[in-house]
Amino acid sequence: MTEVYRFKCRNCHQLFRPDARNRRHQKYCSHPECRAASKIASQQCWLSKPENASYFRGPVHVERVRQWRASHPGYSPRPSKSSPLQDLSIVQPIETVGESGNFADGPLQEIINAQPAVLIGIIAHIAASPLQDDIAFTSRHLIQLGRDILASHPACGRPSGGFCP
Repeated sequence: MTEVYRFKCRNCHQLFRPDARNRRHQKYCSHPECRAASKIASQQCWLSKPENASYFRGPVHVERVRQWRASHPGYSPRPSKSSPLQDLSIVQPIETVGESGNFADGPLQEIINAQPAVLIGIIAHIAASPLQDDIAFTSRHLIQLGRDILASHPACGRPSGGFCP
C-alpha cells in the first residue's frame, strides 16, 4: 500500500499533496501565489551563493546580452520607436477637490520620491540602453559635460580663468 504524503506549504501554510516525482523537495503548493513565492525564494537562494554574486555583471555579460539582443530583434518587450506614447496612455477623469483640499501634499511627494528613478530613466533613454555599464558610461560623460559648462566663463563660454575678448 502506498503512503499519502502531505506537507504544509511555506507560503499559504495549507496542507497539500506534492507531486510524486518531487515530493522529497517540493515545499510549496500549486496555487499561483505560492508558485510565485517559490520562484522568489529560489532566485534569492541562487543569488546568495558566492559563485553567483557577479553572474550578471561585467563587460563579458554586457557583450553577451548585446549579441543576444542583436540576434533576437523582435523579442524585446519594450515598445517599438514607431508607436507614439500617446497611443498607450489611458484617459483618466479629473477629480475635483473642494476648497479645503491641499494640492501640494500628494503629487509633490510622489515626484520627489520618483526623482532618482526618473534620472536613471532619462540617462538610459539617452544611452539607448538599459544596461548598467552603458548608463554608468553615459552618466560619467554627462557629469563631465556639466562640470565643463559650470567651469566656463558666463559671458563668452571660455574657461573661468581666461579673459573674454
